[in-house]
Formats: sequence, structure tokens, C-alpha cells
Amino acid sequence: MTKDPSALKEEGNKLFKRGDLEGALSCYTSALELSACQDQSAVLYRNRSACYLKLQDYSKAEADATRALETDPGDIKARFRRAQALHMLGKLDQSFLDAQKCAQLEPKNKAFQELLGQLSAQIQQKAVQLSSTDSRVQQMFDLLSNSSAQASDRQKAAQNLVVLSREDAGAEQIFRNDGVKLLQKLLESQQEDFVLPALRTLVGLCTGHQPRTMAIVNDLGMDRLCGVMGSATSAVSLSACHLLQVMFEALTEGMKKDVRGKDEALLPGLKKILEVAGTVPEVTGGPSLTDNTPMSCSVLLSKLYDDLKSDRERENFNKLCEEYIQTSFVCRHHFGSSGLESKLRAIQTVSALLQGPSDVGNRTLEMSGMMEAVISLCASENVTHQQVAIETLIHAAGKAKRASFITANGVALLKDLYKKSENDQIRVRALVGLCKLGSAGGTDFSMKQFAEGSTLKLAKQCRKWLCNDSLLPNSRRWAVEGLAYLTFDADVKEDLVGDTNALQAMFHLAKSEDKTVLFAIGSTLVNCTNSYDVEKPDPQMVELAKYAKQHVPEEHPKDAQPFVEKRLLKLLEAGVVSALVCMVKQESPALTETCKECIARVFLALVDRQEARGTVVAQGGGKALLPLVSESTDVGKIKAAQALAKITITSNPEIAFPGERVYEVVRPLVSLLALECSLLQNFEALMALTNLAGISERIRQKIIKEKAVSKVEGYMFEENDLVRAAATECMCNLVLSPEVQKLYLATDSDRLKLLVLYSGEDDERLRKAAAGTLAVLTGDMPELCTRIPSTTSHWMEILQALLLSESQDLQHRGVVITLNLIQAEKSLAEKLMESEALEILSVLAKGGEASYAPVTRAAQRCLDLALEYRLIKSYEAEANGTSAP
Repeated sequence: MTKDPSALKEEGNKLFKRGDLEGALSCYTSALELSACQDQSAVLYRNRSACYLKLQDYSKAEADATRALETDPGDIKARFRRAQALHMLGKLDQSFLDAQKCAQLEPKNKAFQELLGQLSAQIQQKAVQLSSTDSRVQQMFDLLSNSSAQASDRQKAAQNLVVLSREDAGAEQIFRNDGVKLLQKLLESQQEDFVLPALRTLVGLCTGHQPRTMAIVNDLGMDRLCGVMGSATSAVSLSACHLLQVMFEALTEGMKKDVRGKDEALLPGLKKILEVAGTVPEVTGGPSLTDNTPMSCSVLLSKLYDDLKSDRERENFNKLCEEYIQTSFVCRHHFGSSGLESKLRAIQTVSALLQGPSDVGNRTLEMSGMMEAVISLCASENVTHQQVAIETLIHAAGKAKRASFITANGVALLKDLYKKSENDQIRVRALVGLCKLGSAGGTDFSMKQFAEGSTLKLAKQCRKWLCNDSLLPNSRRWAVEGLAYLTFDADVKEDLVGDTNALQAMFHLAKSEDKTVLFAIGSTLVNCTNSYDVEKPDPQMVELAKYAKQHVPEEHPKDAQPFVEKRLLKLLEAGVVSALVCMVKQESPALTETCKECIARVFLALVDRQEARGTVVAQGGGKALLPLVSESTDVGKIKAAQALAKITITSNPEIAFPGERVYEVVRPLVSLLALECSLLQNFEALMALTNLAGISERIRQKIIKEKAVSKVEGYMFEENDLVRAAATECMCNLVLSPEVQKLYLATDSDRLKLLVLYSGEDDERLRKAAAGTLAVLTGDMPELCTRIPSTTSHWMEILQALLLSESQDLQHRGVVITLNLIQAEKSLAEKLMESEALEILSVLAKGGEASYAPVTRAAQRCLDLALEYRLIKSYEAEANGTSAP
């Protein structure tokens, strides 16, 4: 039913009060579409801005508040909402101007004054941070400009600039201090060690910042950038391509993302990609290719498909691919003899789709006659035809259903090719096809496709080819593909990690120019380390399934933890870390997000053992993990972050992540403080953040900036004892920061009460953390001391229990808190001296053989202060019979 704008506004107000923000948003939007009154629209924009604020969509909240102010500049509510939105967007200066105007109009408004106070503090802090950042940037500039400095120091300075450029303050200081000119000189040096960091620093400067990007493009010029892109060094060329992509995204920011006629725009581009993907080098008439071109096409097709937003767009993509294959390559009568070349290209295109958007590939494979044509071409006498058909067969065997079909129709053919073909290119591909079919049961020990021992024979041949230096790298890469499938079998895993020569050959391939091997190596290592996810079924459900005679997956005996740990040790000894580090450095489309996830999984498995973490860090594993936390699948990011957490817990972070890299560790650790992460991941992140927070105020500021404090506070209420204690330990180090200390001044929160209560818990670890936090707070903020008695009526008992504890650590915390209370106010000292605390302190002050010197000194200081306050009498006065008045 159509409503007028006023009615919709009132309905929106009611929904807003009830907390139905989406409903209120809809009402205000509908009212705006109907409203013809400018004043009424201004109010609606102001109200909708409030909705967006609550929904944390701060950009839209700012935009709506601005629209309201355009009509009525004196609308104080709209101005305050814009100030709040700007504050959350990090635009502190603009927010301050709005908040200042609000406070001028209503000086007694507490909300305005509080926001103004927060902004003032944050602006001052930012100024200090900028000053600190400026000095670090200048230090890097000086080193890079000094040609007489050691090459290693200059290279380190260049890498530190990359890290600094990823922070807003660092990027701004590099840009303001004429850093672009310095980076231009590094680009002109043509030394890879300086050109690569320069390109990556420019990426940091341009990311999401349109004005800086425009200035940089103007200063450097596109000719120079394109010249760098044409470098003979692939790493430099790819980095330059990435920079140009970032620049384009920054310059087009704000443009409409929904382009009409997307399907029409997609069609010619998709056809071109499919044309390249379907090219068989040995067949004339197609574009020239490199060894990495087919994989690049598959990755590009996958990215295009993944970026589609709706089912309608994905369905259209499917149809475009099917129509292209049908009309361009396939004859009407299902691959008639007159179109053999077209048939070959069609199958090659399907092969590329199977490696990219596999759902699309599977659909094209199911086109009438397609699978039969693949099988028939495998028997061709033409080596090129065989090669294309076998590769497609390998990619098609990804699902158990299709594997069963191929097992029934193609295994005999593949075996025949493997045994009788005189061409190693065909034999190795036939072998991989057999390997994939033999591994269709995955890690399920009871689901074996071939006879006992067959997979071991296949794996032995794969290792033999892998170690054969006389074979082309392309053929050896297929040997790794075979192992990637066969290593689902634990017997194969054991044989592979026991073959040092095979491992060394595989790691050598990981460092080679052939990028297409990366995923196969990653998959093989994931299988060998058992770092894939396994859901252990409920024992009761297993028994029920057995009773119902349903299939129950079985674990191979050699997949038990002791075997896995031995395999991990052998891989470490063989040099797996250096291979993984080289894989991460590969700037190639073949290093997909899924491939990066594999690498992250292996790293996590390696650092799970505390003894191995030092080796991983020493060989560059810590540094290699940093890009994986931002450039992987969602699962891969979490795995990489957890691996970083494990390293940070037991290693000195400043050694594991030297220079500016230590600050890059904070964000991934904070990302683990989320509900979707496991309690173990939460716990390890808290432990790692505790270690970081104890290093310096600058790192604590980084943790605060990543909004970790509220998350840490949330975990202080966790039911799990270990997580709760770890969160409290983290807070103990965070309260060294004045900004966190101020949170405890708020009288409307129970933060202080929680610490007092936790200091009396049975869990000793929790008591130490809570009492330690109290000791810091009461020492740095005497005004908190007077509030402790009001937190709980048992505060004195809790304090006395700390003083009487058998743990010297708890005793020390207790006596420091007591000392802080006595120093803060005489009335508190009186309460303490009137209690049993006096007797306990007297005993502690006397010391003894088992006494802890800091406890004795602090206890004596407490008594000295009480004597100064004339609350107690000295031993001499007591002996003379006099007393304090």
C-alpha cells in the first residue's frame, strides 16, 4: 500500500526505536523517493544517517549527513552524526571541525565534549606517530642515498620502505618527503634487489589513494612504468604489472561498478581467452604460447567466474563457453571426422576450463559425445592428439563419479599407453592419469581403486622420473602431479619422505622457472604433512553406520601422529622450508590463492612442533608467512596467521620479524580473535599478542589501532580457563599504554571490578595476570586506588590472600598493590593497618632464608609509609612504651 513520506518517516522512527535498523532504513529510503519537500528530505537524510551509523556503514552515514547539512547547515544532529562517521573513517581533522562546531552550539552537551576530547587525544597521538614515522622514513632515505653504505644495509632499508608504505602514516611521509624521486632512482638502477622493493613501495603508496596515484603517474610517466614492465626479469615484470593494476583501481575508485551490457562486454573478451586456452602449439593457426600460458588462461577464467555476482551471470558464463565450443570447434554431428583439428582444440579448451572454473569445465565435458571423443583420442597414433586427450582425462577424473566412468572405460587404455608407448611425454601423462584414478578414494584406507601394491609401483615410477635429470622439466613436472594424487596413500607418503633424492629433485623444481608445478608440489606436501582438514566422526555415529552396514572411512595406520611427526622431521632435514620460501616469492598467476593455502597449511604443520620453529624462522619462514595472511583463501589466511602466532609465542618477535616486519604481524593475529576461529586459534593469538605488547609502546599502539583491546576484553569473560587467563595476560601488557589505562577510569564499567575478582580466583595463572594488571594500574593511576574498596566487599580478603600466597609471584603482586594503595591515600592505609594486613606485612618485611627480596623490600616500604602516616609505631617506640597519637 502506497504511503506518503510523513507516514513512512514515522514508521521508520518506530522501527528505529525498536532496533529494526534494516526496516527503518527501508522506510526512510522509500520516503526520500516520494518526498518533494527539501526540508523534509533533509530530516530523512539525517535519520537515515543514524541508521547507517548503527549498521557501521560509515561512508553512507557521512554522505547522508552531508546532504542534510546542505539544506540546513544549522542541523546540529546531522553535524554530530557526520562527525561520528568521519571519526570512524579515520578522517580526524574533518571530524574535529564538526565536533568543535557542535560543542560551540551546545557547550554543556556531554556527548559533544566526549567526542571532542577523544579526537584531540587521537590527533595529538597521530602527530607524535607521524613524527616518529618521519624519522624512520628519513633514516631509510639516508641509507639508500648513501652509495658508500654496505649493500646489505641498503637492501634492508629498501625492504623496510615497503613495510612502511603499507601503513597510512608511513605512505604519507614517504610521499611528502620526495620519496617518489628516490624510488625513481632505484628503478633506474636496474638492480633487481632495489627495483623490486621500489615497485612494491609504489604499490603501497598508490593502494586506495587516488590523489597520490595521480601525482605518481605524473612524476614517473607511463613510458617509464611500461619500460619496467618490459623487463627481461619475470619478477620485475610481474611486479610492474601489479603496480599498474593497483594504479588503475585507485584512479577508477568511485566509478559505478555495475556496468550495463556486462554480458555483451564479457563476450568478446571471453572468446579471446578461450581462443588462447584452446590453442595447441603443435597445430598451426593459433597465437604463440609459453609454457606458463595454459595455466595463466585457466587462472584468468577462474578469476572471471569467481567475480560474477549472481546465478544469472554464472549461467550466462556457462552458456557462452558451451556455445563457443559448440559453434567454433565442434561439428554438428558430435565431432565428425571432417573436424579433427576443431575437435582437438575443443578438448584443449575443456581441459583449460577444468583446471580453472571446474564447474564450467564439468558442464562442457558433459556435452554429448565429448567424453567419448576424449577416450578415442587417447588411442590416436598422433602424439599431440594423445597428449591433449590424456591431459583432459587427468583433469576430468577429479570427482569420484567421473573417476568411476574413466576407471571403467579408460584404465586399460592408460595402462596400455604407459607400457607400450615409446614417447616419455605420453608415458608420464598416462602414469599421472593412473595415479589420479588410483587415488580416487582419498585418504580413506578402505576405498582403494587398484590392487594392493599398485599405487606403490606407480609412485616408485613417479619418483624415478622425478630424479631423472635427462628428462625435460615439463615431464618431471608431471611426475610431481602423479605424486600429488598418490600421496593420499600413507605408504606412498612414507616412501617419498624416505627418498632424499626425490625430495631434493622436487624442491629443485619448486625453485625453477616452471611455475605450473607449484600447486602439485604444494598438494604433495600437504598430503605428506597431513595438514588437510579431517573431520573426525562421532564414535556413536560410526557405530550406528556400521550397524546399518553403511561405509565408514578408515584411517591408514601410518597416518597416526607419530608417523606424521617423523615425516615432518625428514622434510625439515631435506630443506622443505627454503623450497616453500621460494614458492612464496614466485610472482606468477600459477601461484593461485589455493596454492598459497597449501603453502600456509604446510608451514602451520611444520611450526606445530615447538622445536622446529627456530629452524623455520632461521630459513626465512617467518618472512614468507607475512604475504600469505593477506593473499590467500580465507582458510589459508587463518592457517598462515595461526602459524605466525605459534612462532611469535615462542620466539623473540624482533628477531623472527626484524625491522618493520614486526608491525605487520599484529593485524593477522588480531584477525584470529573472531568467533569463526577455534578456541585454540583464539588462545594462540592472545599469547602472541601478549608477547608483542610487552616489546614497546609503538607496537601497543599498533595493536590498539587494529581495535584489539575490546576483543581482548571480550575473551576475559570466556568460559575456557586457558583462554580467559591468556586474555588477562594480554591486558596486563596492554595496560602499559596510557590509552588503555584511561579505559579503567570510566565509572560506568566493571573493568576494575573484574580484575579485583579475578585476583581472588583459584586459577593461579589467571590470578597472576589479574593481580599484575592491578599492580600496573594502581602504580600508574593512583586515582584508581580509592575505587578498589567499592568494587567488592571482599577486596581486603582478596588482597590478604595474595600476600599469604605460597607463590612468590602472587606475593609480589599483592605487596605492590598494597604499597600503591598506601601511597595513594592515607584513608586506605588506615584500613589496611587496621586489618590483618599489618601482621602479614610485618612477617614479610622480616624476610628469611626462603624470602624473595623484592617482596621483603616492598613490604618494608609499606610499613615505613604507615610509620610516616603515624598509623603504627616503630619497634624502638614500642620498646620505650610510646605509641602513635
